[in-house]
Amino acid sequence: MRRIAIVGGGQAGLQLALGLQADGHQVTLVADRTPDQVRGGRVLSGQAMFGPALRIEAEAGLDLWADEAPSVRTFRFALCVPPGVKALDFTMAPDDPVQSVDQRIKFAGWLELFAERGGDVQFRSLGREGLHDLARRHELTIVAAGRGELAEVFERDPNRSPFDRPQRTLTCLYAHGIGSPDPATEPAARMYALPGLGELFLQPAVTLSGPCGVLLWEAVPGGPFDIFGDSPAPEVQLDRMRKLMAEYLPWEAELWTEAEPTDAGAGLSGAVNPVVRRPVAELGSGVDSVHVLGLGDAVTVSDPITGQGSNSAARAADAYRRAIAEHGDAPFTADWMYRTAEGFWQEYTRHSVRLTADVLTMPEHVQGAFAAAAEHPEVARRLANTYTEPSDHAAWLATPELTAAYLASVRASARG
Repeated sequence: MRRIAIVGGGQAGLQLALGLQADGHQVTLVADRTPDQVRGGRVLSGQAMFGPALRIEAEAGLDLWADEAPSVRTFRFALCVPPGVKALDFTMAPDDPVQSVDQRIKFAGWLELFAERGGDVQFRSLGREGLHDLARRHELTIVAAGRGELAEVFERDPNRSPFDRPQRTLTCLYAHGIGSPDPATEPAARMYALPGLGELFLQPAVTLSGPCGVLLWEAVPGGPFDIFGDSPAPEVQLDRMRKLMAEYLPWEAELWTEAEPTDAGAGLSGAVNPVVRRPVAELGSGVDSVHVLGLGDAVTVSDPITGQGSNSAARAADAYRRAIAEHGDAPFTADWMYRTAEGFWQEYTRHSVRLTADVLTMPEHVQGAFAAAAEHPEVARRLANTYTEPSDHAAWLATPELTAAYLASVRASARG
């Protein structure tokens, strides 16, 4: 049994804490909010969990809301140009269904589960000095908090960070009463891309008051969609969204006439700076020196345009859990921390970072892949599965040459 501390009450931190607890370790979890505070607060994201992450949760016995959350098997994608014209329209379906559970439900429930199982939960905020003290009292300390002072403990890695500023401003809203363009095919997600303006995503989900829709609006900074910087109340947020839809996506606006926010905390606005940080930090000096290991958002912050954030967090927590189990009774040295984090970077994160960067910037060969998806279901399916398993990006989307070769083979096969 090892003495391990985890800082952060999100997807990565809670999942790892519960996993290590199940493995018999003595785990201390530090979270900045109680379960009641989480449930009563604002929504945290517009998460969509893909098949691999859902299987990790299921195998760990943490899929507590699997029967309540809608299973989404279809994604309708449309490329739109003003004023409200669909230039491209197709459907893609990943091999595995996608589910979305309001993280206020999930994180509050997981916090309570950890405590019920005898875990040591400390509800407090930590700064650098408090983290140093915590790390000195544990064999291994893992930081899974991606915001505030603790995020700055880990230095930005300029060689792995694709951007130095936010590429989109974001607004997210949970709503009831959203109509469907084709009720017979529900539940389905809808994705719209408006070049030079931004993107709109609608994901069926489950929230505190039952099934709902999660709308994520990604706006190019300074453009006409970038009108949520004042963090408006959900009702105001919805009104502005309706007006934008009426002008740019009129067929979608018709589906929102009866919509209303799910609750007082249903809205969230802000911006995300996609960044990759060095995964190990040293605190103190000399005999007081300790190292801490970063996890999830503490190391990699992703723009949500490809849905990688929660999925990467789930898979990183699983990878760290396995690495700790394989390490046995050996000391958790800085070298072990680097090797553990680098292993996950090579296996997963580098691919998700590249995929997200390509979808944000849409180089010509990636545009060609989306155009081909409208003609060939095989391409649409592979595109959907690349979101699910981003390592496939390296096999066909990473360079213009790879994409051209793959699309040529698809067209040759179609010709017979």
